[in-house]
Amino acid sequence: MFRRIFGPGPQHEQAADAAEASLTAASAAAGETATVRRIVARLEAMPAEQARLVASAAYTLARAAQADLDISAEEVAVMERELQAHEALDEATAVLVTQMAKLQARTVGGAEDYSVTREFTNLATEQQRIDVLRACFAVGAASGSISAEESATLNQIASELKLDTAVISSIRAEFHDRLSSVREVRRLAAQD
Repeated sequence: MFRRIFGPGPQHEQAADAAEASLTAASAAAGETATVRRIVARLEAMPAEQARLVASAAYTLARAAQADLDISAEEVAVMERELQAHEALDEATAVLVTQMAKLQARTVGGAEDYSVTREFTNLATEQQRIDVLRACFAVGAASGSISAEESATLNQIASELKLDTAVISSIRAEFHDRLSSVREVRRLAAQD
């Protein structure tokens, strides 16, 4: 199932095998095998294009979370919430997809970032790209502040989503007070 969602290629296949093994071990240990099987069946029942859209959106969110080389519990919670927005996924499926995307971002990381975001861009509507960019900013701000590394990654994602500059600026303005650079300037100004 993971190979179908993540696509062909040696790196994808290795990560899919690792995700499958990890999920199997975790679900067996937690006694949730039946639940996990129902979620997997739901993902497999999705049309291939929708599954790719969900997987690429989730990976893009994980990419934003991984920007500072750590995916925190707060970021995971935001990713899960965002994947449930607009009734896209139920909670259990969102949790599973988030964990899969998190594993992918940690294992294949930078090599796949552009390719996956480009695939999402090609599959998604303009509104879906806007929603994912806003969700990426929310993930970056999950800790209360968007670091310089996160901001750079968010800028790169915004560029790859091929959105109008005014739209990107509007979304960035929503999170202006959470940018660490803005906070630092305000802190220094207050010292004068």
